[in-house]
Amino acid sequence: MTDPIRPEDIRQDAISLPRAVLYDWDNTLVDNWGTVRAALNHALVSFGHEPWTEAEARVRIKQSLRDSFPRLFGERWTEARDLFYAYFEAHHLEYLRPLPGAETLLRVLAERGVYQGVVSNKNGRFLRAEADALGWTGYFGRLVGAQDAEQDKPHCAPVHMALAPAGIPPGPDVWFIGDADIDMECAHGAGIVPVLIGAGEGSGFERFPPAHRHADCDSVSGLIGTIGATIPLQSLAERLESGTTRKE
Repeated sequence: MTDPIRPEDIRQDAISLPRAVLYDWDNTLVDNWGTVRAALNHALVSFGHEPWTEAEARVRIKQSLRDSFPRLFGERWTEARDLFYAYFEAHHLEYLRPLPGAETLLRVLAERGVYQGVVSNKNGRFLRAEADALGWTGYFGRLVGAQDAEQDKPHCAPVHMALAPAGIPPGPDVWFIGDADIDMECAHGAGIVPVLIGAGEGSGFERFPPAHRHADCDSVSGLIGTIGATIPLQSLAERLESGTTRKE
């Protein structure tokens, strides 16, 4: 495992343009929370459990389905999985919304030549369908969702997979932008810079603190605008030339 990035290693007056930025998806770039909670409650109620309130869901929904459902549903977790996926597939594009400033941030970093990818615990097939529906697929070298890598976030395997097309190793010139403690944990474990966006969901920030934090995507765009260097687009194209730009 790569040595974690400590907050004291990152000075606000010494921030340079990253070579790569990885993002969480839900509640970082997009809002599809209502569909996720409704799909989970559909599975819970079908198995005789009480549905989760908004507050309960915010605290509990972080890990991937393959990590969380066996604990919730026991030996019948695959049946609950199928119920969840069927409901979610029927509704997720209907309620998908980009968060304010998200597309601007993606465009700003693309124009600066920064490689971008996604590491999410949403099922990879749904993740890539949502990126397509928003017209965002071209911004990303790779979108890695749950079950795409050998293990899911917070393990570092999805980070390595997301960076692979660009040939960029994890390090202090790679940012991970996310809204929850599990994103910060993933960044620390992979040895990349943890960047918190929003109020922060979860209780693990003392163990896995962000190196820096921002209110929203517009705030990150503002920071990028103050950084002088630009990575030549040609160099980005050369890095991607021999790699796969997208996982199907």
